[in-house]
Amino acid sequence: METALEIAAAVRRGEVGAVEVTTAALERAARRGPAVGAFVELTPELALAQAREVDAAVARGEGGDGITGLELAGVPIPVKDLNQVAGVPLRAGSRVLAAQPIVPEVDDGTVVRLREAGSTMIGKTATPEFGFPPYTEPRTGPDGSIVAARTPWDLRRGAGGSSGGAAAAVAAGIVPLAHASDGGGSIRIPAASCGIVGFKPSRGLVSTGPWGVDGNGLATQGVVSRTVLDTALALDVLGRGWPGDGPRPGRSGAPRASGGLLAAALDGDDDGAVRGLRVGILTAPVVAGDAVVHPEAVAAAERAVRTLEAGGAVVGTAPVPFTPQEWLAFMPLWSVGALTLPVPDEAEELLEPLTRWLREVGRSVSGADYARAVADAQRVARQVATAWDAFDVVVTPSLAGPPAPVGSIRNDADPARDFEDQKRFTPWTSIANIAGLPSVSLPVHRAVLDDVELPFGAMLTGRLGQDGALLATARHLELADPWPAPPSPTP
Repeated sequence: METALEIAAAVRRGEVGAVEVTTAALERAARRGPAVGAFVELTPELALAQAREVDAAVARGEGGDGITGLELAGVPIPVKDLNQVAGVPLRAGSRVLAAQPIVPEVDDGTVVRLREAGSTMIGKTATPEFGFPPYTEPRTGPDGSIVAARTPWDLRRGAGGSSGGAAAAVAAGIVPLAHASDGGGSIRIPAASCGIVGFKPSRGLVSTGPWGVDGNGLATQGVVSRTVLDTALALDVLGRGWPGDGPRPGRSGAPRASGGLLAAALDGDDDGAVRGLRVGILTAPVVAGDAVVHPEAVAAAERAVRTLEAGGAVVGTAPVPFTPQEWLAFMPLWSVGALTLPVPDEAEELLEPLTRWLREVGRSVSGADYARAVADAQRVARQVATAWDAFDVVVTPSLAGPPAPVGSIRNDADPARDFEDQKRFTPWTSIANIAGLPSVSLPVHRAVLDDVELPFGAMLTGRLGQDGALLATARHLELADPWPAPPSPTP
């Protein structure tokens, strides 16, 4: 598959039409999407109307340089079904909303930015109920049956979550990149499960404007893609501000960062791109101290570090920044968030057991408890920054093991156990959300388990606001140790 950069450039030059590109993507989505559970809805009429607008703009000579407009000309980009698209039902992976979908009247800010750049919205991608767990197994099928998003590497295994449908769509070769979001690892977990690139930007790089709010500061918008440069391209688009935004992080940390994150990522092409880079490695689990880390997960982190060291990086051991007990102080942030969902009292029983459990925990949190959790979050964020201050990048495994088999973490009978097993599967990802740091999962390693080759990601976490430098480091790894495209689930 062509990259988003290649597609957009070809459309702007008039070598191919956005309608042609979009039509092909819709055909792939219809053919491959069901096998991997990527989509909850395809939107061909909307996508083709947007494509015709792009072709008309190109015919008028607009956006020819790809800098002043149409950066994503004709690139098919589905939107995660937690974000609002005008006129398209919003279900959020929930039976409650599937029965009575919200139909937004306007696009949210992220969707506006993608549309302004010339992308075409071919559909909504699958997410677990309200994006809570790191698996995508919503009960959105007939009679409330589970429709899981699956990794094309092994259809018995899940695509991760909560951006599981987005990652499945990219990994299956349907689209070159897809919108995603990350509140505890929801970009990086599915990227690792599907063998693609998943970058969580620094807190504040991508605005929540003009209608969203920052909330507890854990979540951010972003994308999943096959390449570092496509990710950087999309983040340049998503990173455009709205009135009322504060100072913007993420534009520094690499020589060409003033030209945007794509220019910064291209610094990774230079000789000596990582020479002198201070790299820490940490393979001990953090969020769940009893997590069992698979040897191949460790091998992924070690492989990334060896590649960086070969490029001149200076390697050391990064300390564990906080204890599992300290992490528990953040539970009010997640559980109270579940209480804000638009769920009428009479529909409570239709919610997933995990969602109901989180809401019940949230009801026990007082205002003082929540205020303490916010203060603890700020304290631990500084604790992480202090613990890792000696390093430019800290490398961990992305996940504790291979992509999880569908249903292996989900536990409807005991949602508290489900939540603990989620932490064991993802014992590093939420660190970056708590501290607001940029973090990327790269598909650097593969291993054969049970006669099937599976992807293992290395996660690189950078310094706050140094998104450009982290992208340049990721680009260096991509060039120095290229990863293969995921297998296609169908022709």
